[in-house]
Amino acid sequence: MIGLLDQPTKGKISIDGIDTTTLNDNNISSFRNKKLGFIFQFSNLLSDLTVLENVLLPRQIGDSDDAAEKDAKDLLKAVGLEDQTFKRANKISGGQAQRAAIARGLINKPSIVLADEPTGNLDSVTSDIIVQLMKSMAKKLNQTFIIVTHDRQHFGDVDKVITIKDGRAFADDQPSKMEVLV
Repeated sequence: MIGLLDQPTKGKISIDGIDTTTLNDNNISSFRNKKLGFIFQFSNLLSDLTVLENVLLPRQIGDSDDAAEKDAKDLLKAVGLEDQTFKRANKISGGQAQRAAIARGLINKPSIVLADEPTGNLDSVTSDIIVQLMKSMAKKLNQTFIIVTHDRQHFGDVDKVITIKDGRAFADDQPSKMEVLV
């Protein structure tokens, strides 16, 4: 629902003060591109494009600007891929593709980043770098990261943890106490 891929049958979804349930399909697509970043469990890069071109795609769909390429190259450097910038996506490793996908999810400086197992295909050192990048982006750009992971301890201190178990959601306000949200 937060990704605006489905509409609620009841209630509304407000993001940055905008009731998204009142938007038509074109407005939802535009809003999603500007306000939401997606990091999928599998990179979903377009194999015929270069790493740089894949990262730039969301920016080109929206309002591209003169800083787009510099921003993309800065993100590629931050995820350790500056030496892969001009390689075709089908010529890099799975871990490199995931890092490119993370850069792509951050290129528009979205308000909310939805990340499904963003470090699942990465080694522990690269995972630590990516987690720190996401945390610094969250602070620097006032972004919210919603991360689905089976590797909770890897993310260290975060503002809020919600655990889903047997179809129920629990807020982990304190490690010893679980409060039912549903």
